[in-house]
Amino acid sequence: MDQLALLLAATLNAGTVLAIAGLGLLINERAGIINLGAEGLMLVAAIAGFATAVGTGSDVLAFAAGAAAGAALAAVFGVLVIWLNTNQYATGLALSLFGTGFSAFVGIRYTQERLGDRMKFEIPGLADIPLVGPALFKQHPLVYGAMLMALALAWFLYRSRAGLVLRAVGESPESAHALGYPVRRIRLAAVVAGGALCGVAGAYLSVVYTPLWVEGMVAGKGWIALALTTFATWRPARVLLGAYLFGGVTMLQFHLQGEGVEIASQWLTMLPYVATIVVLVLISRNPTWIRVNMPASLGKPFFPGS
Repeated sequence: MDQLALLLAATLNAGTVLAIAGLGLLINERAGIINLGAEGLMLVAAIAGFATAVGTGSDVLAFAAGAAAGAALAAVFGVLVIWLNTNQYATGLALSLFGTGFSAFVGIRYTQERLGDRMKFEIPGLADIPLVGPALFKQHPLVYGAMLMALALAWFLYRSRAGLVLRAVGESPESAHALGYPVRRIRLAAVVAGGALCGVAGAYLSVVYTPLWVEGMVAGKGWIALALTTFATWRPARVLLGAYLFGGVTMLQFHLQGEGVEIASQWLTMLPYVATIVVLVLISRNPTWIRVNMPASLGKPFFPGS
């Protein structure tokens, strides 16, 4: 029972990184912009958050620094693809490569740094419930924050006027422009907001999840978060569930190793990525279903004057 509680707790912890980044990318894609640079954004935010935590000792400031770094890089990406009409896919890949190299360069002096003892969190009373308590009620506040973000984003997209406008921009920017909405500014705001969430996810990874700085520590989580949006058919609640599914697969490898299961570590390391590929293949078997749920203008440039 204790091992199961630890596995569930680790699943929520690992899934939080994917959930926050996935929700950020969902905002991007609902506005019609696909950002393949999530990996780079998260890496730059991870080193920004870690450096801030080392320098100030404040996790709050570390998350703020991560969000600011992610938002700043996303703003550059947004200007390039929205105003200068560069190719979204090529620009996103360039951003990912830049973030990987830049974070490695900046992070050299922080490789040996260690953060102090992490604060322990628990909800009084509930944390003492057998199995459920250690699994669900001894988590970092941002774990619960990710759940609230998913609910808030679902409300925003489907219950608010601003969310309706955002979805309209993603479906038909020409129609939204004809109605007088500033399509480019709305898209830029969505890209910056999505980048900020990717930044929070990166900072969480280096400040809470590990907590240390290692070159390339995002290790493909940005790509998995990107795949999550398709897996979830662009629905916030499904992004959350998918994040915990992939988080569970990730933690399962460590659990099996701890139990002494005789499987090569390379096979266990492959599990999250194999699961990602399998899920995407299964979803791709029904292209009509994807086409119905996918924002119609996703990845397509918009020229106001044309």
